[in-house]
Amino acid sequence: MMNGIVVASYIGASILFILSLSGLSKQETAKRGNLYGMAGMALAILATVLSDNVNSYGVLIVMMLIGGGIGAYMAKRVEMTSMPELVAMLHSFVGMAAVLVGIASYLDPNMHFEGAEKTIHNVEIVLGVFIGAVTFTGSVVAFGKLKGIMSSKPLALPGRHALNLGLVIVSIILGGVFLSADSTGVAVTALLVVMLLAFIFGALLVMAIGGADMPVVISMLNSYSGWAAAATGFMLANDLLIVVGALVGSSGAILSVIMCRAMNRKFLSVILGGFGNTETSAGGDEEAGVHTEIKADETAELLKDAKEVVIVPGYGMAVAHAQHPVSEMTKKLRANGTNVRFAIHPVAGRMPGHMNVLLAEAKVPYDIVLEMDEINEDFPDVDVVMVIGANDIVNPSALDNPNSPIAGMPVLEVWNAKTTIVSKRSMASGYAGVDNPLFYKENSRMLFGDAKATVEDILKQL
Repeated sequence: MMNGIVVASYIGASILFILSLSGLSKQETAKRGNLYGMAGMALAILATVLSDNVNSYGVLIVMMLIGGGIGAYMAKRVEMTSMPELVAMLHSFVGMAAVLVGIASYLDPNMHFEGAEKTIHNVEIVLGVFIGAVTFTGSVVAFGKLKGIMSSKPLALPGRHALNLGLVIVSIILGGVFLSADSTGVAVTALLVVMLLAFIFGALLVMAIGGADMPVVISMLNSYSGWAAAATGFMLANDLLIVVGALVGSSGAILSVIMCRAMNRKFLSVILGGFGNTETSAGGDEEAGVHTEIKADETAELLKDAKEVVIVPGYGMAVAHAQHPVSEMTKKLRANGTNVRFAIHPVAGRMPGHMNVLLAEAKVPYDIVLEMDEINEDFPDVDVVMVIGANDIVNPSALDNPNSPIAGMPVLEVWNAKTTIVSKRSMASGYAGVDNPLFYKENSRMLFGDAKATVEDILKQL
């Protein structure tokens, strides 16, 4: 294929990726955005495969079949509850790809650069390896926290900030050694040590971030993976990779900032592993009051009599696969003249937009799914709020307990409604590991049991 056609295809793919991001910004256009993204990727792959740079189609086809097969298998089997873990794992792949491309690019005998070009290329390599390694181990640790393999609590190592700073400084020094080395052996050794230090740095960064901040971590790692892809593009002189990496990196960074604002967190504090945060105590897991239980039939009666109902979904709804019964319950209540709305916290679930995706899957109308800022002031006029599998995002201690790990985080003020029903399996604490005073308020009722089974029982009574 002529180089001009390849370049034109890359430009077309870049435009499709931009349209994809634009479409994904709204629920109503998200499906179209996904289609744009798939079309752009298909065009990019086709142009790359048919370009003059490919001279071994046998190996390429085998690798594409293996990778595509694994990807299709994983995508088909993954549960919606496991999407955050899948995203974290895919980020790690991008990071490791940048590391391997960087090392291979330096060792490639066909790469011949002199003078300033050689220096620039080597800077691209060491930056790509460093960013890729940080992304890889950071994503692996995030996967472990989300999967429950590792504790969700922050690992506050003594002097961790000094250690992290030392790792960065030593990496910069070794990067200088790599750039100035006359011997290939010395350069490769310096590059490999930079890689190892970046591996440690990435792991320490994410280990120090608490479970309540994991949605921010996911979007942050998304940004890192984008910059790693952009660095790979520079190393391979691939304009499309540079553009796509910059798009992903910048959009991930913007999303991280938005998430931090929603949680009243400082962006630099989160990405540096809680740098500058004062230590807070969880206050223990013991119950701080007496709760009042309610049954499914009593809940159904309250919902029947209510004029205004707000449903607050959380990760527990995803775990129980309760989104479809919740959607059916919503249809019945609306058919009876009840005004039903959904309140979505920016960090509900374990990655940005997790609850929105679940509700869209269950065919809940987009116009009744509202963000926290749109609905928080309405709670005093709401007859019944039903919290399904959410905990930290409706925890009043975020507002009135300065010693709480979630202190300062804006939450859905559901306790201001006339009646608040909390559907949970037990009185266990949420992902942040703190008790929730909401459970013991006079207007709160605890509806225990599996969310799906509980909502189905309510449906029978409606």
